[in-house]
Order: sequence, then C-alpha cells, then structure tokens
Amino acid sequence: VREGADVAELTGLLGLDEDWPAGMRVIVRRERPHPGAQLRFDDVDGYRLTAFATNTTQGQLADLEVRHRRRARCEDRIRIAKDMGLRNLSLTSFAQNRIWCQIVALASETTAWMGLLGYPGQPSRRWEPKRLRHRLFQIPATIARHARQQVLHFSDRSIWAGIVQAGHARLAQLPAPAG
Repeated sequence: VREGADVAELTGLLGLDEDWPAGMRVIVRRERPHPGAQLRFDDVDGYRLTAFATNTTQGQLADLEVRHRRRARCEDRIRIAKDMGLRNLSLTSFAQNRIWCQIVALASETTAWMGLLGYPGQPSRRWEPKRLRHRLFQIPATIARHARQQVLHFSDRSIWAGIVQAGHARLAQLPAPAG
C-alpha cells in the first residue's frame, strides 16, 4: 500500500479483439512519481501509468501488480546488455552485427547466471558489469595442474579474491547439466 497509488483492471474498457488470447487481463498502476523524479511525456496529470497483461485469473489486483513489479527486470537487463557492448553495433555488415548481438546476449546471460548460482545471498550477485570487471574479472590468477587436478591460485593482494574463490567453489560443486 502506498499513498497516491492505485491499481485497476482495464480489460473491459479496451475492446480487445479476437487476436488477443482468451483469459488475458490488462492491469494498470497509477502513482505519483517519487519526489525529484523526472516527469515523462506520457505521464498524465502528474501520474505515472504502468500497464501489464497477465492470464492469471486468481488473486487481488494489488498482489498481481506487486508480483509483476518484482519479476520485471527487463529494463535492468537491457541496460546491462548495453554496458556489455550492445550500445554500438560497430561492425560493417548485418551478419557480423547479428553475431555480435549473440555474443553480447551470451555474456549477459553468463554473468546473470554466475551471480544467481555462484554468489547467492551476497551483494556481488547484483553488481553491474563495470563493477564486476573492476573487482572480480581483473584479479590476477594462475591455473596449476597437480595430481591430475586443476588448482586455481588467486593473488593475495586483491581484497576481492575471497569472493571469487567462494563463488568458484560454489560453481564447481554444481552438477553437470544433463544432455
């Protein structure tokens, strides 16, 4: 519950045609932007409108809207992909830029899964790419092979080496994917 915020269902007012899937609902949240927020051109009478579609039929509108906001991280993922190289498509042909986009998507997904699986419950799980590069990805390390095993040695000078070692140990304990 927030002062000045309202949630309503607008499905019946929109006149959705037969192309719209059966059982879909459109829910809209209206709230005043927080103090100091930049108003957008689509804000109506000082209110910011946010709409989403769902096929969930049970639950109160406010609960559905909260669930949607918690799960909606699309804007963050787009910003992270831009930070990882999607901002400029600097190659010359469409085919080359298509491959570049796939490489950026792979890097974005790898870092997202690394944070989710390797660093659960730690602040480093939510670090942006720039912070990851400066703190975790640039730690000097060596790989040694001894007794048919690979051993990873990190520099003692880095204050972030403990986080990387814990994450590496957690990732190494995961079972191999099936298939």
